[in-house]
Amino acid sequence: MSQSNIESLIASYFDAFNRHDLEGMLATLHPDIQHDINESGSEIGKAAFEKFKAHMDTCYKEQITDLVIFSNGNRGAVEFTCSGEYLKTDGNLPEAKGQTYSIPAAAFFEEKDGLLSRVTSYYNLKNWIAAVS
Repeated sequence: MSQSNIESLIASYFDAFNRHDLEGMLATLHPDIQHDINESGSEIGKAAFEKFKAHMDTCYKEQITDLVIFSNGNRGAVEFTCSGEYLKTDGNLPEAKGQTYSIPAAAFFEEKDGLLSRVTSYYNLKNWIAAVS
């Protein structure tokens, strides 16, 4: 069975994520990408996504494993394990001391004009805090 276009886009997005390839991630995104941030707000546009990702890469070094992709038409969802190292204290979160973590997470996507037009991420922040505390 061949992958749908949204499944291919999602796979490319996470492949670039695991290579720490921001340009590769941006190549999968629609110019007007809606990025819904876990327990936060929404941001619109590639420039906002790039700024968010630069901040994340300063504070965390992460890898995605156990990726399972689901799709229906122009929508997709994934569940995965996010493992990483906490490099630099992020805002009001616990102090970073190089702690490692591995937590389950999920994300939802929409496709428009052959690119990802929405990325919505979910994970349990309390579990992440417990892992790094």
